[in-house]
Amino acid sequence: MARTDTMPSLVVCDAGPLIHLDEVGCLDLLSDFSEILIPEAVLVEVQRHRPGALAAAGISFRRVAPGAGVPAELEAIAKVFTLHTGEWEALRVALEHPSGILLSDDTAARLAAANLGIQTHGTIGILVRSIRRKSRTKKQVLTLLGSLPERSTLHLKRSLLDHVISEIEKIR
Repeated sequence: MARTDTMPSLVVCDAGPLIHLDEVGCLDLLSDFSEILIPEAVLVEVQRHRPGALAAAGISFRRVAPGAGVPAELEAIAKVFTLHTGEWEALRVALEHPSGILLSDDTAARLAAANLGIQTHGTIGILVRSIRRKSRTKKQVLTLLGSLPERSTLHLKRSLLDHVISEIEKIR
């Protein structure tokens, strides 16, 4: 995630960050985005795996359906990366809102987004952002990151997590 607070105020969510942030009690970190868009298929996935996540106090989610017609570029990329319905819909909605960002923890969806020119961040990026936004202290974020493997279903390499923790420890 870039070291700036000029992150767009509109986000399109894939299921992963909603589920993982809720698992560690940090869904409130999305509350300072002006709009949080959740595609229909993502909503269904979150309701199936973490139904209470979308009832978070102080957060206003907007349920959206992708517009008609699928951009040919997205159709081709979706086949290459074998995207699930939620990821595919999130990418479609993100393309319809080019000033926003996509929140996704899925590697294939993030690669597809990069190929489509969509700015993307995930659960870890939102946690790191919370330090700059003063929503969480550095110590709190380090504790949360250390607890991710036990408290969440987020799949990530231990080496990546260790690297992120090391970089955060360097922040003054």
